[in-house]
Amino acid sequence: MTTPQPAPAVSAPPSLMRDFVTLTKPRIISLLLVTTIAPMYVAGRPSWQLVLAVFVGGYLMAGGANAVNMWLDRDIDDRMARTRLRPLPSGRMQPREVLAFGLLLATTATWVFAWFANVLTAALALGGFYFYVLLYTRWLKRSTPQNIVIGGAAGAFPPLVGWASVTGSVDLMAVYLFLIVFYWTPPHFWALALNKQHDYGRAGVPMAPLVWGVDETRRQMVCYTVILLALTVLPWAMGALGLVYLASALALGAILMRGVLQVRRAELYAAPAWRVYKYSLLYLALLFVAMVVDRVVA
Repeated sequence: MTTPQPAPAVSAPPSLMRDFVTLTKPRIISLLLVTTIAPMYVAGRPSWQLVLAVFVGGYLMAGGANAVNMWLDRDIDDRMARTRLRPLPSGRMQPREVLAFGLLLATTATWVFAWFANVLTAALALGGFYFYVLLYTRWLKRSTPQNIVIGGAAGAFPPLVGWASVTGSVDLMAVYLFLIVFYWTPPHFWALALNKQHDYGRAGVPMAPLVWGVDETRRQMVCYTVILLALTVLPWAMGALGLVYLASALALGAILMRGVLQVRRAELYAAPAWRVYKYSLLYLALLFVAMVVDRVVA
C-alpha cells in the first residue's frame, strides 16, 4: 500500500489589494519616509500627531506618484524583465483604475498635508508629485541620459516637505538636505543601470550606460559621489549638526566612495555595481538617522 503524497503547494494568485499596494512601491517609499521624517527632528521638536500626519501624507503622495508612474510607463514595463509582472503589464489591472487610484492618493495626501501641517508643506509635496510624473516620467526618462540627474530632484523633495511641516518655511539647511539626496541619486541609480542596461535598451530608455558608455557612466558616478560627500559635511560646517553626525557622515561616505571606486576600476563591474546599489540605500537611510541621533545627544 503506497502512502499518499501531499499535493504540491500552489501559490495564491495576486489579490486586488496586494496589487494596489504594489502600485505604491512600498519598498521605495520606506526610504523616502526616512528622508521626510528625519528632517522634522533636525528642524525642531514635532508632535507625534504631526509626525503621524506627515508619515501618512508622505506615503499617500509617494504612492500616488508611483501608481501614476506605472500608468505612464505601461507601454514599456512589458519589455523589461524586472517590471513585466507589475499589475498593468501582466493584465491584472486596467489603466484607468491605476490612474484613478494614483490621483486619489495624491489628492488625499494634499489635503492631509494642508490640514494637519501647512499649505507650504502641501505645495512642496504636490510639486514633488508633478515633478516626478510629468517632468521625469513623461519627458526626461525617455528623452535624455540626464533623466536621472535632473529627475532626481523629484526624490529630493521629501526633506523639504519634512522641514516645512515643522518650521513653515524652507531655509538653507533644508536646501542642503535637498542637495544631498539630489547628488546621491545619480551614483545610486547608475549602479543599478549598469546591471540593467539591456532591460533599458529593450524598452528604449536612454540610460547613461547605453548613451555615454560604461566607462563614462562610471566616471560620472565618481564625480557625483565626490560632490555628495562634500555636501554631507556642510551641515556640520555651518554649525547645524555636531560631531556625531560628522563622524557618521565621514564613515558612511568612505564606504560609499570605496565601493564606487571599485566599480570604476573593475573589469567585471556587475557585482561591485550591485553592491554599491544596495549599500547606497542603506547609506542614505543611516545618514539621515545620524542627523536625528546627533540632535538627540547634543
